[in-house]
Amino acid sequence: MRTISMIGASIVTLALISYSIGIITEQRKKKLTNKVLWFLSIGLLLDMSATTCMIIGSSNTPFTFHGFIGYSGLIAMMIDLTLIWRLYIRNGINSEVSKGVHLYSRFAYIWWVIVYITGTLLIMVK
Repeated sequence: MRTISMIGASIVTLALISYSIGIITEQRKKKLTNKVLWFLSIGLLLDMSATTCMIIGSSNTPFTFHGFIGYSGLIAMMIDLTLIWRLYIRNGINSEVSKGVHLYSRFAYIWWVIVYITGTLLIMVK
């Protein structure tokens, strides 16, 4: 595995930690806090950085099965962060998260974790 790909794998693990803190906080409190905004935003930046590193470090085309599932997880979290920021802009900090956004956040996070595990397993099989 190339060094840049290993860096990407490390960064995506940091994204997992950041997403986990943000989503678990939101799911427990059902409120939009600074902690939720910060950790989800950092998680997305880390995820995008990891994806870029893995694309650069891969000898394959970016359009593989692993790539597509990875992009789908990234897009799910982009949508989630957009919904969260929209809520923040409209209602401010410490506002209650609507049932729809709360549910979407849960499913997007679960999908992202499934993608993370699947990606890890695909790399281990190689």
